[in-house]
Amino acid sequence: MATKTLLTIEQFDQLPIIEGVLYELNEGEVVTMTSPMPRHNLVRDNIAAALRDFAHPRHLGTIFLETDYQLTPETVRIPDVSFVPSDRMREIDLDRRIQGAPALAIEVVSPTDLAEGLTQKVKQYLAAGTKAVWVFYPKTRDVQVFRADGGSFLRREHEALEDPDLLPDFSLDLKSVFDQR
Repeated sequence: MATKTLLTIEQFDQLPIIEGVLYELNEGEVVTMTSPMPRHNLVRDNIAAALRDFAHPRHLGTIFLETDYQLTPETVRIPDVSFVPSDRMREIDLDRRIQGAPALAIEVVSPTDLAEGLTQKVKQYLAAGTKAVWVFYPKTRDVQVFRADGGSFLRREHEALEDPDLLPDFSLDLKSVFDQR
């Protein structure tokens, strides 16, 4: 049986910087993430643009792309897109890793993502205080939403995605998110 090498956050911070490679820390274990494919990035960017267009003029908060969140002393996750409300932004040092969870974490599933890993990420985000996690599946063109209260639901490409508790009056046309042109 192989032994896992677990790192402290200090050791994690000393990992070499390699262009095109991101690292997450999963309960002390390093996870190497490679550059995503174009479909992933288009979907991610469509989501981020819609959220920014809604949140920015209303001063609701900040939308981040691929930003580090230290969820626990031994877990650092990088959601594809995330939302931090304005009141929390006042507490954040923009020159350091964000401590704690985003209010909304969004993952866009890549062909290399495993269900077990995605489930673990969702649980970690919610345990750290994330209010909702949206998991987008570009190939099947649907979204699984997980809520802090334990609820979850599925939205298909012909539907809209809404979260009145987190983003009142926001509605995301999923077809436009998944369309590549």
